[in-house]
Amino acid sequence: MSTPITTDRGEPGITTVTVNAPPVNALTVRGWFDLAEAVTAAGRDPACHVVLLRAEGRGFNAGVDLKEIQRDDGFHALIGANQGCAAAFSAIYDCAVPVIAAVHGFCLGGGIGLVGNADVVVASEDASFGLPEVDRGALGAATHLARLVPQHLMRALYYTASTIDAHQLHHHGSVYAVVPRGELDEAALEVARRIATKDTAVIRAAKQAINGIDVQPVHRSYRFEQGFTFELNLSGVSDAARREFLDNGGER
Repeated sequence: MSTPITTDRGEPGITTVTVNAPPVNALTVRGWFDLAEAVTAAGRDPACHVVLLRAEGRGFNAGVDLKEIQRDDGFHALIGANQGCAAAFSAIYDCAVPVIAAVHGFCLGGGIGLVGNADVVVASEDASFGLPEVDRGALGAATHLARLVPQHLMRALYYTASTIDAHQLHHHGSVYAVVPRGELDEAALEVARRIATKDTAVIRAAKQAINGIDVQPVHRSYRFEQGFTFELNLSGVSDAARREFLDNGGER
Protein backbone atom coordinates (compact mmCIF):
# COMPACT_ATOMS: atom_id res chain seq x y z
CA MET A 1 0.00 0.00 0.00
CA SER A 2 1.40 3.41 -0.97
CA THR A 3 1.80 6.07 1.67
CA PRO A 4 -0.34 9.23 1.56
CA ILE A 5 2.74 11.20 2.62
CA THR A 6 5.22 12.42 0.01
CA THR A 7 8.36 14.53 0.30
CA ASP A 8 9.74 16.95 -2.27
CA ARG A 9 13.03 18.88 -2.20
CA GLY A 10 12.37 20.97 -5.29
CA GLU A 11 13.66 24.30 -3.97
CA PRO A 12 17.01 24.89 -2.26
CA GLY A 13 16.71 24.62 1.51
CA ILE A 14 12.97 23.84 1.44
CA THR A 15 11.49 20.39 2.00
CA THR A 16 7.80 20.12 1.17
CA VAL A 17 5.81 17.36 2.89
CA THR A 18 2.42 16.74 1.28
CA VAL A 19 -0.55 14.80 2.66
CA ASN A 20 -2.83 13.22 0.06
CA ALA A 21 -5.27 10.73 1.57
CA PRO A 22 -8.62 11.07 -0.24
CA PRO A 23 -11.37 11.85 0.33
CA VAL A 24 -10.73 14.12 3.33
CA ASN A 25 -7.14 13.50 4.48
CA ALA A 26 -8.24 11.56 7.55
CA LEU A 27 -5.10 9.57 8.33
CA THR A 28 -4.79 5.94 9.33
CA VAL A 29 -2.42 4.87 12.09
CA ARG A 30 0.27 4.20 9.48
CA GLY A 31 -0.36 7.58 7.91
CA TRP A 32 0.27 9.45 11.16
CA PHE A 33 3.52 7.59 11.74
CA ASP A 34 4.60 8.14 8.12
CA LEU A 35 3.96 11.85 8.53
CA ALA A 36 6.02 11.92 11.73
CA GLU A 37 8.87 10.10 10.01
CA ALA A 38 8.81 12.42 6.98
CA VAL A 39 8.95 15.61 9.05
CA THR A 40 11.66 14.26 11.37
CA ALA A 41 13.77 13.06 8.44
CA ALA A 42 13.47 16.43 6.75
CA GLY A 43 14.72 18.20 9.85
CA ARG A 44 17.70 15.87 10.12
CA ASP A 45 18.79 16.65 6.56
CA PRO A 46 21.55 19.32 6.71
CA ALA A 47 20.38 20.64 3.33
CA CYS A 48 16.91 21.38 4.73
CA HIS A 49 16.47 24.84 6.27
CA VAL A 50 12.67 24.83 6.56
CA VAL A 51 9.77 22.37 6.13
CA LEU A 52 6.54 23.23 4.34
CA LEU A 53 3.58 21.03 5.32
CA ARG A 54 0.68 21.10 2.88
CA ALA A 55 -2.14 18.89 1.60
CA GLU A 56 -4.00 18.02 -1.57
CA GLY A 57 -7.73 17.59 -1.94
CA ARG A 58 -10.75 19.13 -0.30
CA GLY A 59 -9.13 20.12 2.97
CA PHE A 60 -5.91 20.16 4.95
CA ASN A 61 -6.76 17.39 7.43
CA ALA A 62 -9.87 15.78 8.91
CA GLY A 63 -8.07 14.06 11.76
CA VAL A 64 -8.06 10.34 12.53
CA ASP A 65 -9.56 7.73 10.20
CA LEU A 66 -12.52 6.74 12.37
CA LYS A 67 -13.45 3.91 10.03
CA GLU A 68 -10.17 2.18 10.84
CA ILE A 69 -10.85 2.46 14.56
CA GLN A 70 -14.43 1.26 14.19
CA ARG A 71 -13.32 -1.80 12.19
CA ASP A 72 -10.91 -2.86 14.94
CA ASP A 73 -12.33 -5.49 17.30
CA GLY A 74 -9.98 -4.47 20.09
CA PHE A 75 -8.15 -1.30 21.02
CA HIS A 76 -5.16 -1.74 18.70
CA ALA A 77 -6.25 0.96 16.22
CA LEU A 78 -7.24 3.33 19.00
CA ILE A 79 -3.91 2.95 20.75
CA GLY A 80 -2.15 3.23 17.40
CA ALA A 81 -4.04 6.40 16.52
CA ASN A 82 -3.23 7.92 19.91
CA GLN A 83 0.44 7.11 19.53
CA GLY A 84 0.56 8.08 15.87
CA CYS A 85 -1.04 11.48 16.45
CA ALA A 86 1.30 12.15 19.36
CA ALA A 87 4.25 11.20 17.17
CA ALA A 88 3.19 13.46 14.29
CA PHE A 89 2.42 16.44 16.51
CA SER A 90 5.72 15.99 18.34
CA ALA A 91 7.64 15.65 15.08
CA ILE A 92 6.43 19.08 14.00
CA TYR A 93 7.12 20.70 17.34
CA ASP A 94 10.53 19.04 17.73
CA CYS A 95 11.59 19.33 14.08
CA ALA A 96 15.11 20.73 13.98
CA VAL A 97 14.01 23.45 11.54
CA PRO A 98 10.90 25.65 11.40
CA VAL A 99 7.72 24.06 10.02
CA ILE A 100 5.26 26.13 7.98
CA ALA A 101 1.71 24.81 7.64
CA ALA A 102 -0.21 25.77 4.49
CA VAL A 103 -3.88 25.22 5.32
CA HIS A 104 -6.86 25.13 2.98
CA GLY A 105 -10.45 23.97 3.43
CA PHE A 106 -11.12 22.16 6.67
CA CYS A 107 -8.59 21.64 9.43
CA LEU A 108 -10.23 19.43 12.03
CA GLY A 109 -9.25 17.20 14.95
CA GLY A 110 -5.73 15.98 14.33
CA GLY A 111 -5.28 18.79 11.84
CA ILE A 112 -5.43 21.22 14.76
CA GLY A 113 -2.65 19.24 16.43
CA LEU A 114 -0.47 19.67 13.35
CA VAL A 115 -1.19 23.36 12.87
CA GLY A 116 -1.05 24.20 16.57
CA ASN A 117 2.48 22.82 16.78
CA ALA A 118 3.68 24.44 13.55
CA ASP A 119 5.97 27.47 13.68
CA VAL A 120 4.12 29.50 11.03
CA VAL A 121 0.61 29.10 9.62
CA VAL A 122 -0.47 30.44 6.23
CA ALA A 123 -4.10 29.82 5.29
CA SER A 124 -6.42 30.24 2.35
CA GLU A 125 -9.60 32.28 2.66
CA ASP A 126 -11.72 29.13 2.69
CA ALA A 127 -9.87 27.55 5.64
CA SER A 128 -11.77 26.69 8.80
CA PHE A 129 -10.44 25.22 12.02
CA GLY A 130 -12.13 23.20 14.75
CA LEU A 131 -12.24 20.26 17.10
CA PRO A 132 -15.33 18.05 16.64
CA GLU A 133 -13.96 15.66 19.26
CA VAL A 134 -16.81 15.98 21.76
CA ASP A 135 -19.25 14.99 19.00
CA ARG A 136 -17.15 11.89 18.30
CA GLY A 137 -16.89 10.74 21.91
CA ALA A 138 -13.23 11.69 22.15
CA LEU A 139 -10.99 14.35 23.63
CA GLY A 140 -7.69 15.80 22.52
CA ALA A 141 -5.85 18.67 20.82
CA ALA A 142 -7.24 21.31 23.16
CA THR A 143 -3.54 21.67 23.91
CA HIS A 144 -2.99 22.79 20.33
CA LEU A 145 -6.18 24.82 19.90
CA ALA A 146 -5.06 26.81 22.95
CA ARG A 147 -1.99 27.81 20.93
CA LEU A 148 -4.23 29.30 18.24
CA VAL A 149 -6.88 31.19 20.23
CA PRO A 150 -7.27 32.73 23.71
CA GLN A 151 -8.26 30.46 26.59
CA HIS A 152 -11.96 31.25 26.87
CA LEU A 153 -12.52 31.15 23.13
CA MET A 154 -10.75 27.78 23.04
CA ARG A 155 -13.14 26.45 25.67
CA ALA A 156 -16.20 27.69 23.82
CA LEU A 157 -15.01 26.18 20.53
CA TYR A 158 -14.10 22.93 22.26
CA TYR A 159 -17.36 22.43 24.16
CA THR A 160 -19.56 23.37 21.19
CA ALA A 161 -17.43 21.65 18.52
CA SER A 162 -17.63 24.90 16.55
CA THR A 163 -15.21 26.09 13.91
CA ILE A 164 -13.34 29.35 13.44
CA ASP A 165 -12.20 30.75 10.11
CA ALA A 166 -8.79 31.84 8.90
CA HIS A 167 -9.57 35.57 9.12
CA GLN A 168 -10.52 35.19 12.78
CA LEU A 169 -7.27 33.36 13.52
CA HIS A 170 -5.36 36.05 11.64
CA HIS A 171 -6.99 38.56 13.97
CA HIS A 172 -5.66 36.59 16.95
CA GLY A 173 -2.21 36.47 15.40
CA SER A 174 -1.93 32.69 15.04
CA VAL A 175 -2.32 32.71 11.25
CA TYR A 176 0.45 34.71 9.62
CA ALA A 177 -1.33 35.44 6.35
CA VAL A 178 -4.67 34.72 4.66
CA VAL A 179 -4.70 34.52 0.86
CA PRO A 180 -6.99 33.32 -1.95
CA ARG A 181 -6.96 29.53 -2.38
CA GLY A 182 -5.07 29.69 -5.65
CA GLU A 183 -2.27 31.69 -4.04
CA LEU A 184 -1.78 29.53 -0.95
CA ASP A 185 1.18 27.42 -2.05
CA GLU A 186 3.09 30.41 -3.38
CA ALA A 187 2.38 32.47 -0.26
CA ALA A 188 3.63 29.69 1.99
CA LEU A 189 6.67 29.16 -0.23
CA GLU A 190 7.50 32.84 -0.04
CA VAL A 191 7.72 32.63 3.75
CA ALA A 192 9.76 29.42 3.44
CA ARG A 193 12.16 31.07 1.00
CA ARG A 194 12.78 33.94 3.41
CA ILE A 195 13.65 31.49 6.19
CA ALA A 196 15.74 29.34 3.85
CA THR A 197 18.06 32.27 3.11
CA LYS A 198 19.08 32.57 6.77
CA ASP A 199 22.07 30.82 8.29
CA THR A 200 20.64 27.38 9.03
CA ALA A 201 22.82 26.98 12.13
CA VAL A 202 21.26 30.12 13.57
CA ILE A 203 17.72 29.12 12.59
CA ARG A 204 18.15 25.64 14.09
CA ALA A 205 19.45 27.17 17.31
CA ALA A 206 16.55 29.61 17.28
CA LYS A 207 14.07 26.73 17.01
CA GLN A 208 15.59 25.07 20.07
CA ALA A 209 15.65 28.32 21.99
CA ILE A 210 12.02 29.18 21.25
CA ASN A 211 10.86 25.69 22.21
CA GLY A 212 12.94 25.93 25.37
CA ILE A 213 11.10 29.04 26.57
CA ASP A 214 7.63 27.74 25.65
CA VAL A 215 5.30 28.07 28.62
CA GLN A 216 3.15 25.09 27.58
CA PRO A 217 4.42 21.50 27.93
CA VAL A 218 2.75 20.39 24.70
CA HIS A 219 3.86 16.76 24.82
CA ARG A 220 2.69 16.09 28.37
CA SER A 221 -0.57 18.04 28.14
CA TYR A 222 -1.67 16.29 24.95
CA ARG A 223 -0.95 12.84 26.34
CA PHE A 224 -2.92 13.82 29.46
CA GLU A 225 -5.92 14.62 27.24
CA GLN A 226 -5.60 11.29 25.47
CA GLY A 227 -6.01 9.45 28.74
CA PHE A 228 -9.59 10.69 28.96
CA THR A 229 -10.25 9.59 25.38
CA PHE A 230 -9.20 6.09 26.34
CA GLU A 231 -11.52 6.17 29.37
CA LEU A 232 -14.43 7.16 27.13
CA ASN A 233 -13.61 4.27 24.81
CA LEU A 234 -13.47 1.79 27.68
CA SER A 235 -16.88 2.98 28.84
CA GLY A 236 -18.39 2.51 25.37
CA VAL A 237 -19.32 6.16 24.93
CA SER A 238 -16.83 6.76 22.12
CA ASP A 239 -17.85 3.68 20.17
CA ALA A 240 -21.49 4.78 20.12
CA ALA A 241 -20.57 8.30 19.02
CA ARG A 242 -18.32 7.04 16.21
CA ARG A 243 -20.96 4.58 15.03
CA GLU A 244 -23.59 7.34 14.85
CA PHE A 245 -21.22 9.60 12.91
CA LEU A 246 -20.26 6.90 10.40
CA ASP A 247 -23.82 5.62 10.03
CA ASN A 248 -24.81 9.13 8.99
CA GLY A 249 -22.23 8.96 6.21
CA GLY A 250 -19.72 11.15 8.01
CA GLU A 251 -16.53 12.01 6.23
CA ARG A 252 -15.74 15.17 8.16
